[in-house]
Amino acid sequence: MNHSHAPQPSGNPAHYSAQHNTGGATHNDSVKRVLRNTYALLAMTLLFSAGVAVTTLTLQLPAPGLIITLVGYFGLLYAVHKLQNSGWALPAVFALTGFMGYTLGPLLTHSLALPGGAQTVTLALAATGATFMALSSYVLLTRRDFSFMGGFLFVGMVIALIAGVAAMFLKIPALGLAVSAMVALLSAGLILFETSRIVNGGETNYVMATVSLYVSVFNLFTSLLSLFGFGGSNE
Repeated sequence: MNHSHAPQPSGNPAHYSAQHNTGGATHNDSVKRVLRNTYALLAMTLLFSAGVAVTTLTLQLPAPGLIITLVGYFGLLYAVHKLQNSGWALPAVFALTGFMGYTLGPLLTHSLALPGGAQTVTLALAATGATFMALSSYVLLTRRDFSFMGGFLFVGMVIALIAGVAAMFLKIPALGLAVSAMVALLSAGLILFETSRIVNGGETNYVMATVSLYVSVFNLFTSLLSLFGFGGSNE
C-alpha cells in the first residue's frame, strides 16, 4: 500500500526563529534611527528658536499679532507636512521653529518686566526641561503605548485654542489662566503620545516627529511661563 506523507514545512524552527529575530532587530534599528534623528533635530531647532527669541527680545521687536501668528503657524505647519519627504523638509522645519521663536520674544519681554521676571523665565524653562526628560524617559524605559490618547488630545487642543482666542478678545484673565493650565497638561500628554508612537513604530518620519515634539515643548514652556508669571504678578 502506498502511504501518502503530509507535506513538511521546509526548514526548521531555528530557521524561523532566526528570521523573526532578524525582523525584530531591523525594527529596533529603525526605531533607534528615528529616535536619534528626532532628538538631534529637536535639539537644533530648540537652539535656533531660542536664538531667534533672544534676538527678538534684544531688538525689542513688536509682537506679530494674533492673525499673523495663526496664519504663519498653520501655514508653515502645512508646508512641513507637504514637504516632509523632500529635501525642503528641513528648511521648512527651521522656518516654522524660527517663526515660533520670533513670537516668543515679545512674551519673554512681558514676562521679564514683571516682578521676579528673570526667576519666572528660569523656573518655567527648568520645569519644561525636567518634564520633557521625565516623560520621555518613562516611555523609552517602559515602551508603553499611549496611542489611545490621540483623539482626546486633539479635541482638547481644539477646545484650548478656541478658549484661548476667546480669553484674548474678552480680556478674561481667569479664563486665560485656565487655558494655560489646560495646554500645559495637554502638552505633557502629547509628549507621551508622540514619544510612544516613535518607540512603537507608529511614527517613522523624524521630521514630523520633531515638529510634534517641538510644538509640545514650546506650548508647555509658554503655558508654564504664563502660569508662573500670573502667580508672580500683582494683578
